[in-house]
Amino acid sequence: MAQTMLQTTNLAEILDRILDKGVVIVGDIKIDLVDVELLTIKIRLLIASVDRAKAMGINWWEGDPFLKGTEFKKLKEENTELKKRLALLEEKIKA
Repeated sequence: MAQTMLQTTNLAEILDRILDKGVVIVGDIKIDLVDVELLTIKIRLLIASVDRAKAMGINWWEGDPFLKGTEFKKLKEENTELKKRLALLEEKIKA
């Protein structure tokens, strides 16, 4: 009598495998009206660990100022200062 061995895999193991190897999900949405293409939306989703993404040459988040708290704060301060300077210039023009 052959015994069947069932393997159980928990969510953490599945997630670990996905992040290690990476998963790509691709989809296209097309809207046509009377054989005229009005809109095409291409969706590409890559799910991978940071290390795996870097190995594939993907690292856009490293230069994104909104993902770095200090960079975002600098941009906000600079924006506030520029708004003040603009208001002063506008007042001078009106006078």
